[in-house]
Amino acid sequence: MITTVIFDLDDTLYDEIDYCKSGFTAVARYLSHTFSRKVTTDLAYTTLWDIFEGGEHNQTFNQALSALDIPYDDKFIRGLILIYRKHIPKLLLPRESRQVLTSLKQDFTLALLTDGYLPGQRLKVKALGIQTYFKHILYTEQLGRQFWKPSPAGFETLSRVLDCPYDAMVYVGDNILKDFQAPNQLGMTSIQVVRDLGVHRQSQDDPAALPQYKLTSLSDLPPLLAQLNATPTCV
Repeated sequence: MITTVIFDLDDTLYDEIDYCKSGFTAVARYLSHTFSRKVTTDLAYTTLWDIFEGGEHNQTFNQALSALDIPYDDKFIRGLILIYRKHIPKLLLPRESRQVLTSLKQDFTLALLTDGYLPGQRLKVKALGIQTYFKHILYTEQLGRQFWKPSPAGFETLSRVLDCPYDAMVYVGDNILKDFQAPNQLGMTSIQVVRDLGVHRQSQDDPAALPQYKLTSLSDLPPLLAQLNATPTCV
């Protein structure tokens, strides 16, 4: 019987693209303040967003600065990355997510497991106002970057902390490249939520890394959990 539901954060409980937009706004304001004679906040933001939306997610700042004719070096890029990661994001938890979390908390133990740079992830959680829904929040960065998913370390830690066997745990995530391999190996139930605006749209060729269930709406999760718990298991 499923007793515990572990959620991913980005693109599972909210649209990560909203965080990207918030971060780019913070960077654009800094560039406008620093290079006021050359660039406005709107121009800087539009340039950043167009490059990101065009598919460049690794060298966004480099390409934007080149397009804006702003000289830069590695140190300057690192500074922009810190502004992005440490800014106070403007995020709103979708009504659907709030309703699902409120509903599930009545019958299940809820936990959060999220990768990412620690200050930024903590600021996201605070901005979304979701702390009270979870019995435990585990930032894998606290374990060490080598223990980001697909490492099983985060799931193993939650199993111990929550005193819950793997077959009673469900993991709900979005990223098919890293989210489901470890839960599958550990004997958990894995569920993918595919959001319309999801940042991660890659495919997965490894059958062992595919989710056992796929949902197009988070609101479909409570009925699925009820169905799984109503299904007799073989002894």
